[in-house]
Amino acid sequence: MNISITPTETAGVSRRLQISVPAETVASYEDQAARKYATQVRLPGFRPGKAPPSMVRKKFPEAVRQEAIEIVINEAFREAIEREGLKLAAQPHVHDLKAEPGQPLEFELHCEVRPELVFDKLDGYTVTRTETAVTDELVEEQIERIREQKAEWTPIEDRAAEGDMVTALLSTAEADGTLPEGKEYRIVLGGGQAIAGIEELIMETAPGATAEKSVRWPDDFPDESQRGVSKLVRIVVKDVKRKALPALDDAFAREVGDFDTIEALREAVRKDMGEHTRREAEADVRGQLIKQIVEANPFDVPKAWVMQLVDGYMQMYGVPEAQKQTFAKEFFPMAENQVRRDLIIDTIAERESIGASASEVDARVEELAKARNADPGQVYAQLQKQGRLTEIEREITEEKVFAWLLEKNPVTAA
Repeated sequence: MNISITPTETAGVSRRLQISVPAETVASYEDQAARKYATQVRLPGFRPGKAPPSMVRKKFPEAVRQEAIEIVINEAFREAIEREGLKLAAQPHVHDLKAEPGQPLEFELHCEVRPELVFDKLDGYTVTRTETAVTDELVEEQIERIREQKAEWTPIEDRAAEGDMVTALLSTAEADGTLPEGKEYRIVLGGGQAIAGIEELIMETAPGATAEKSVRWPDDFPDESQRGVSKLVRIVVKDVKRKALPALDDAFAREVGDFDTIEALREAVRKDMGEHTRREAEADVRGQLIKQIVEANPFDVPKAWVMQLVDGYMQMYGVPEAQKQTFAKEFFPMAENQVRRDLIIDTIAERESIGASASEVDARVEELAKARNADPGQVYAQLQKQGRLTEIEREITEEKVFAWLLEKNPVTAA
């Protein structure tokens, strides 16, 4: 195609190309556009799609020209990408289009290209492993959290105390001093769910009773306009419930899971916590490596890839439309780091021919099947149907890449 291409920006993964197509070339595409448009319209005296292109051009000049412009832009952009040898990371965007009749068609093409990573340094990094010891105290803290989850709330007749759950109707005075109808709240006292003055009023009020009191909003209240403001508050305590923790015995262990004794539960908790701390330590080691690799081998990543990841997380978390812009701004740096991490792993895996083999994927599926006490063939079929075999392949590849890196960068204990 007879076009002129002038690069106007080459920075990182960003490319901008100024493209110009001669007027006669654009005109030559109008016949092609007329033939295409003729298949979509009907003219009197002709069967559908059989009208002559010349008549279609005369009858629908603007529509045919617009069709020709779209064809020219698509052809020109493909020609430009091929000539410049660009490996696109995402669909390019057309900007500043000029398409006046009899004049060259001009536009600027904005592209992002796939980054080409060249690692100058992949060894000699300082990597330390910090693994938290699973002490008896930590095990008991986890057991207590499990007891909290199994606790029962029992109604009481006494006034509420810290730690009790209260259902109450709460109303605060409007600007004119009137008290609106109260709204029902369920509050665990001492948990920071209500300001201190309101909690004090609740604890002063017996179940079934109503009380009013002027309450001062704290100086660090999130809404700055309400800081230090005193308001009349009315509280109606509907009921008070007190938490009853289950006894720490063998019956509790059996209720929690398949454990005959409380000691068996403790050992299971200790084992789970140990595995968790090992996973955290391993993740930290990998994070140290990636951070140092990026610092020693800086590179840009396509914004389109980062935003694709951000959009995926927004869909997964169900972020409301009104909050999407804020979420994207806050999550962008994290998503950018994730894209860099994936690119490093993919590049090393390709360069060093490190990847998950079919037998390794099969072995991992067998491990999953054994853990579920299920048939490996059924588990494999289920994962394949869910499209999750690629996740397993990716996981194995990542493990092998980091094993390769750790051979070059030994880990020392913190």
